[in-house]
Amino acid sequence: MTIPEGMKKKLSWLASTECAVVLFLAIAALAIPGTFTESRTIYSSPPFLLLLGCFGLNLALCTIKRLKTLSKPVLVMHGGVLLTLAGCIATSFGFVATVNVYEGDMVDQVYRWDREQDVPLGAELVVKKVNREFYPIPVKVGVLRGEAKEGLFVLKTGESFDLKNYRVKVESLEFPAETLKLSVFDQGRLIGNCDTSGASTLPPGFPYAFKLVAYQNPSLKRLWVDLELARGSEKLVEGTSEVNSPFQWNGLYFYNTRVDRDAAGAVYAGIQIVRDPGRPYVFAGFAIMGLGAVLSFIRRFYGKVLWR
Repeated sequence: MTIPEGMKKKLSWLASTECAVVLFLAIAALAIPGTFTESRTIYSSPPFLLLLGCFGLNLALCTIKRLKTLSKPVLVMHGGVLLTLAGCIATSFGFVATVNVYEGDMVDQVYRWDREQDVPLGAELVVKKVNREFYPIPVKVGVLRGEAKEGLFVLKTGESFDLKNYRVKVESLEFPAETLKLSVFDQGRLIGNCDTSGASTLPPGFPYAFKLVAYQNPSLKRLWVDLELARGSEKLVEGTSEVNSPFQWNGLYFYNTRVDRDAAGAVYAGIQIVRDPGRPYVFAGFAIMGLGAVLSFIRRFYGKVLWR
């Protein structure tokens, strides 16, 4: 089959470096507003996807045209770039949605930012518990024996102090109740737990009571939420989510982006739900490009003889 001369010129230009530069500049110019406005709509718009497709076509034609002259490491990198571009295009078919859920409550609708409306999630999302872990907190613990003050101990959560024949460990300081939890040991044997709100599993007649006198403002170490997905009475799956470690289900990623209280003091968690079908292809493309770069480095410093 003979290719017309005009078509040959067009294909030649599409495979040229000049075309690649023009497409790269056009993609960059279109991406700049999205970078400053943090808007995803630009990256999923038809003009941007068309430019990505054209850039991929340019690279594919360039690779085919120079197939015999390109080194193997460069061919590997070209393959990685093409896979990454395919992943970027696939990502445009995903979405980002958000919802605030009170601790112990459930929702079945989320707000999709691309559609600017609430849509069904396909399951009931339950925030079972909001968890906080703090760095050791300096506290002052008062010890009472009846109405008399027995002692005052200054230490950090996780540390212990001796009290006559007992050893008392300050386990944690719970918020927002400001309740100090303690464990009591007798000769190394745990005999019970108690807290400064009055709850206790210590033996009847235990002579001491504990009071939280003061504490320093805590520094948050970790924040995560326990999630559950269900349909009616059927529990589908459960797990935990935090900022950099999302909970995954059915191609969706659930990120915990915020924890706060409303005006009445009720705790709620902000959950971001992301569907990104291009994610595995983008990561695979980066990995292949990295491999190509390593092979290129080896080729450059150990000679072309390895690649004959």
